[in-house]
Amino acid sequence: MSIEQITVIGAGTMGHGIAQVAAMAGYHTVLFDIDINAAQSGLDKIKANLAKGVEKGKVEQSLADAAINKLAIADEIEPACATANMVIEAAPEKLELKQSIFASIDKVANDECIYASNTSSLSIAKLAAGVKRPANFIGMHFFNPVHIMELLEIVTFDGTSDAALEAAKSVGEAMGKTPIFVKDFPGFASSRLGVALGLEAIRMVEQGVASPQDIDRAMELGYRHPMGPLKLSDLVGLDVRLGIADYLHGELKSEVFKAPQLMRDMVEQGKLGKKSGQGFYSW
Repeated sequence: MSIEQITVIGAGTMGHGIAQVAAMAGYHTVLFDIDINAAQSGLDKIKANLAKGVEKGKVEQSLADAAINKLAIADEIEPACATANMVIEAAPEKLELKQSIFASIDKVANDECIYASNTSSLSIAKLAAGVKRPANFIGMHFFNPVHIMELLEIVTFDGTSDAALEAAKSVGEAMGKTPIFVKDFPGFASSRLGVALGLEAIRMVEQGVASPQDIDRAMELGYRHPMGPLKLSDLVGLDVRLGIADYLHGELKSEVFKAPQLMRDMVEQGKLGKKSGQGFYSW
C-alpha cells in the first residue's frame, strides 16, 4: 500500500525524532500528544534541530523548509489518525498504556492503516491482540537520536502480514534507516543485548572494578562502540532502562537481567541520567 500520511503518537524524545525523519522523508506527518503544549514543544524542537542541521551544513535549507511544511500537530486522536496510512506509537514503555492508546486509534483509523509500535522490549503480539486488524500490526524500534542513528529494528509476530512488513521496510528505508528483522521475543535483539551490557557495566561500578569513565573507554576504544554502556544508560534514562530490565528479568527468568541495587538506588534518588542532569555522568 502507498504511505502518504504518518501519525506519530507521543511528542517526547523519540516521538518528535520519528516525526522529524518522517517529514524529511516527504510524508505528511502529524505529531500527536494528549497535551497540546507537549506537541508544540516537540514541533519547536524539530524546527530547532533542522535549523542546527542547516547551520552545520548537514541539511539543505530547502529540505528543512519542505519538512516543516509537511508537519502538523494535534491533541485529538480522531483528526490525527482518521486519514493516516501508518500510525507509529512512541509512548512510555508501559504495556497497558500502549494497549489503551491502540484501542483508541483502532476506533478511528481506516481498515488499511498500519499500526507500528516503537517499543524497545514489549510483546508485539500482546499489543496487536487488542485491535480489530492484528495483521496490520508491527514493531518499528527506532534509536536515539532518531535523525542520526541508522538502525531500525522491525519486529514481527506470527500474525503480521506481508503488507505490514513491506510498508515498515519501505518507510524505514525512505527515512534513511537500515532495517534488521527480528521475531517477537522479549527484548528483541538490540534491547536484549544492550541492556545486558549496560547492567553488567553498572554491576562493575557497584563492585568498584573501575570508574564509569574507564568502563566506557574500554568499550569505546577496545570494541569500537561509539558510546560506552554507562553513558548510553544515562542518555536513555536509568528509569527507562530499569523498567526494561525488570520486564526482561520477569519474562526471560535470567539473572543476567536482574537490576543491580546501585541502579535502583540511583533511580530512587532521582539520578536518572541526562534528563535529570545527573547519572553516572554530570550533564
